[in-house]
Formats: sequence, structure tokens, C-alpha cells
Amino acid sequence: MNTLIYTILILCAIGVGAALILYFVARAFHVEEDPRIDDVEKMLPGANCGGCGFAGCRAFAQAMVERDDISELYCAVGGGDCMKSVASYLGKVAAEKQPMTATVRCGGSCDKRPRTTTYAGTRSCAIASATYIGETNCAYGCLGYGDCVEACAFGAIRVNPETGLAEVDADKCTACGACVSACPKGIIELRKRWPKNRAIYVSCVSKDKGAVTMKACKAGCIGCGKCAKVCEFGAITVENNLAFIDSAKCRLCRKCVAECPTAAIKMIGLAPLPPKEKTENQ
Repeated sequence: MNTLIYTILILCAIGVGAALILYFVARAFHVEEDPRIDDVEKMLPGANCGGCGFAGCRAFAQAMVERDDISELYCAVGGGDCMKSVASYLGKVAAEKQPMTATVRCGGSCDKRPRTTTYAGTRSCAIASATYIGETNCAYGCLGYGDCVEACAFGAIRVNPETGLAEVDADKCTACGACVSACPKGIIELRKRWPKNRAIYVSCVSKDKGAVTMKACKAGCIGCGKCAKVCEFGAITVENNLAFIDSAKCRLCRKCVAECPTAAIKMIGLAPLPPKEKTENQ
């Protein structure tokens, strides 16, 4: 009986001693945290999406508080208004950034890009991309297995069952970039968001020569350069058999859309040029 009592007392003494040691160690290594970090974190949207480049909103809030220059920091989910509020609270200046939206640069729908094989593996773009080019002869197009959908925390992207292509809902997109990172084909990019979600872009990333592209996909860019010739603003360049429209220079004139022989240039939120205007600009 005495042995049991002594054992209990010894264990209690060890527990109290350990607690005291931990207490004094915690006191010795305690780091005072700026209370403004909590305030800034509350001002952020709390999405913890990682689009800012930090491991969650708290890490981003800490960087906002600790850095004198916050011009390189930006919360895509909160946007410009959120950044201005935080900067005003901290007495700093936030960078002005153009609103962005994710854009899927592939127009190779099922009717334009016929299937030549059947994929029987795991329904993952990353896995499929690592094993073969896809179910069509285009090695660049959307695989349609939804890795981008899984990566999006805002429900802003889906795979259209009729076309087999990923589609972005611009009203829900926060430009966090998660879908961009998730796409192994690199066909999703962040583009400037125009008022009323209007946009003109080349919905293709194929760098194959025109003849090869046309055999694989009837909606692919063949690098003919007609769009670049008709653009009056120098917004279009053709490199490696692929046209690219610089959204910072594009004025949405739509002339390039009328010139593209494969309809690889897509319009969103815009009406086509009138027939007369098309003729005059050809």
C-alpha cells in the first residue's frame, strides 16, 4: 500500500515539475505578436485559398503588418477594396491591380476534336497527362477530367458534359489561380477582366504547325497571322505557330475575330461585327 502511495506522489511530483519547466520555457521563448495581425486577418475574406502566395489568410495578414512595402502583396479574393481597407488601417499604400479572371484557352469541343482513343485510367488530368497525350490527337487540349474543378474553392469552374471542356463562371471567379496551378496542360490563365465580363482571346495553346493542328482539332490556331495583320493596336503576336492576344493592349474592336479562319478567337459578352463592317475590314 505504501509503495502505491509513494508511486502516486512521485508521479504527481514529476508532473508538477514538468509543468513548471514548460511554463518557464514558454515564458523564456515567448514572442509578442502584433495585435494588428488579428485585426487584419478579420478584414480579409478568410478563404485561405493560397492565391496570395502565403499559407492562408493569417500568414498573409502577418506579412501585411510586418512589411513596410506591401506593393507586391495582393489578395485576389478580397480584391482592390479589401486591400485599400487593410492598407488604410495600417497606414500603408496598397498597389492598384487590374481585376483578373481565369480563362480556359481551349476551344476543342467534342465536335471539333474527335476522340481517337478511350482513357480507362483514374479520372485525373494530372495522372492522364503523365501517361499519354489524351483521348484525341491534340497534345495540348483540355482533358476534361476536372482537376481544376476540384481545385476551385468558389465553385467558379465546371466541365461542360456536352463539350468536354472546362468553363469558368466569371461572376464567381476570384482569380486566386488555383485552377491555373491544377491544370497540367497549362491552358488556364488569368486574364484582365473587362467591364461586364467582356473578353477576346485565342482559345488554343497548340504550338504545332497549321496542318498538324487542323488534323487534330478544327478549332485550333494555325498561326496564319491574319489576326495580327488586322489588329491596329499591336495587341496580337504570333510565335511558335500560335497567336496570342495581349489583354492589356486589346481594345475589343473584334476585327481579329472576323479574320480568324478557324474561329479560334473567342468573344465573351460582345456581339459580332455587322456584315458591312466585316467586309470593309477584310
